[in-house]
Amino acid sequence: MSWWKQLLLSLVVLAVAAGLWLRYMPGAPQMLAELGIPVPGFLAGSQETAEAGGGAPGRGGPPRFGGGGLVVTGPIVNATINDRLSAIGTGRALNSVVVTPYASGRLVEIAVQSGSEVDAGAVIARLDSQSEEIAVDRAEIALEDARARLERVTALRSSNTVTAVQEKDAEIAVRNAELALREAELALERRSIAAPISGLVGIIPVSRGDDVTATTEIARIDDRSAILVDFWVPERFAGALAVGQPLTAASVARPGEVYEGSISALDNRVDATSRTLRVEARIINPSDTLRAGMAFQIAMRFPGDTFPAVDPLAIQWGADGAYVWTVKEGVARRTPVRIVQRNADSVLVDGAFRDGDTVVVEGIHNVRDGAEVMIAGDGGKAPAPAPARGS
Repeated sequence: MSWWKQLLLSLVVLAVAAGLWLRYMPGAPQMLAELGIPVPGFLAGSQETAEAGGGAPGRGGPPRFGGGGLVVTGPIVNATINDRLSAIGTGRALNSVVVTPYASGRLVEIAVQSGSEVDAGAVIARLDSQSEEIAVDRAEIALEDARARLERVTALRSSNTVTAVQEKDAEIAVRNAELALREAELALERRSIAAPISGLVGIIPVSRGDDVTATTEIARIDDRSAILVDFWVPERFAGALAVGQPLTAASVARPGEVYEGSISALDNRVDATSRTLRVEARIINPSDTLRAGMAFQIAMRFPGDTFPAVDPLAIQWGADGAYVWTVKEGVARRTPVRIVQRNADSVLVDGAFRDGDTVVVEGIHNVRDGAEVMIAGDGGKAPAPAPARGS
C-alpha cells in the first residue's frame, strides 16, 4: 500500500475514534469547549440527547443536572494508626542457674530429685571429701602448735630470753596457720554443692558415682515466680515505650489465657541490621503455669497518630502525586494528599482539608477544579459536614 493510502486510512480511523469519544464519553463536548475547540452540531446534539435520556446509549448512567457533573461523595473521617503493637517473644525464668561443682571428684550423694523445690544455700549434691577432711585436721593441729609456740615465746620475752624478732616470727606463724585452716575448711565446704538461688530443680543429668569436673552440669534451677519475655519491636515504637508500661501476653501454647505484665527493661540501642529494639517484659506467674522457653504473643496499645481517612476510590494520581477531589458547598477542588496507610476499606492520608469537606468517590470524570458538581441523592446540594482534621 502506498504512503498516501496509509495516511488516509489513519486519518479515517482517528476521525471515527474522535467521533465515538465525543458521542459516548460523558462530558466530552464540555471538555472541548473549555479548551476552545468547537464541537460539531450533530455530535453536541447527540451528547445532549444521551444526557437527557439518562446517559450514554446502552449505559443507563445517572442523569446530569444543571451545568455540573453528577458525582457521588463520601465523608472524611478520622482514623488512628500505630495505636497497637503486636509481637512474638520468648519467655525465660526470672532467675536461672546451671549448677556446676567447684572442683573435680566423684559424686557420693544427690540430695534432691528432679522437679523438687529448693531454697538458696540448700545442699543438692556432695563429692567425695576424705582428702579435704584430712587437710582440715592437719591444719587444726598446725594451728594449735603455732599458738603454743607463741605463748612460750611471749613468756620468754618478758625475761629478754628471746628477741622481739623471734616473737614477731611466732605471731606470723600463728596467722599463717589460721589461714591454712580456713583454706582447708573452704576446700571441704566446696565438696558440698549448694543451690545458689531458690527455685525448682530441672531434670538432673548425673547419677551417684559419676566422676565430674568443674564444667559438669549437676542441675539447673529456675525461679519461675515471674517470667521474663524478650521481644523486638520496630524502631518507630522506640519513643513510645517506657519501663513500667502495661501490656498483655498470651501463651501460644495456651491461647485462651491472657496474662497481665509490664515492661521491665529497654535496650539502649536499636539493632542496625533489623531496625528493631529489644524489650524485656515481666509477667507474674503465681500459679506456676508458665515455663521458660514458651512463646508469647505480646500486645500493647498506644494513643497513636490520627489522620483523615477516605474511601479508596477517592484516591487519584497525577504527575505531582496523589490527590482527591474535595467538595464543599457544591464546588470541587483538587487537593493533593500524602498516602499514610492503606487499609481494606479506607486510606489514611495527610492533606489540607477544610471543615465540611467531602470527597468524590464516583463520577470522577465529571469533576473539574473549581467547577460546580451535582451530588447524587441530595438534590444537587452538598452533604452535611463530616468530621475531618482542619488544615
